[in-house]
Amino acid sequence: EVQFVESGGGLVQAGGSLRLSCAASGFIFDDYGIGWFRQAPGKEREGVACISSSDSTTYYADSVKGRFTISSDNAKNTVSLQMNSLNPEVTAVYYCAATVSCPLLVPIPISGSWGQGTQVTVSS
Repeated sequence: EVQFVESGGGLVQAGGSLRLSCAASGFIFDDYGIGWFRQAPGKEREGVACISSSDSTTYYADSVKGRFTISSDNAKNTVSLQMNSLNPEVTAVYYCAATVSCPLLVPIPISGSWGQGTQVTVSS
């Protein structure tokens, strides 16, 4: 069973930082791009960042470039998202998943389902 477990979310003040972690299991980690996605209340889910597990190429949404950093540990099947200089606009539930298209940050998981996600709330 393909499974992603997200953690690390929380409440932080504007300008602060958070580090999200994702533990993946049930598939060959090296074969896929693993992305972070988010969904804010009333909005569609969108791609935030993605990393190719085979060569560690990274992709970012324009809105987070320079502030967020995605990384992976293939030995542990984990992907992290370091988020700096946070603002209230990034408040959302964050999910990780193996995506059908890493470069395009497509919010369609290869497994067909999403995990529980982790809530990120940034106060002004």
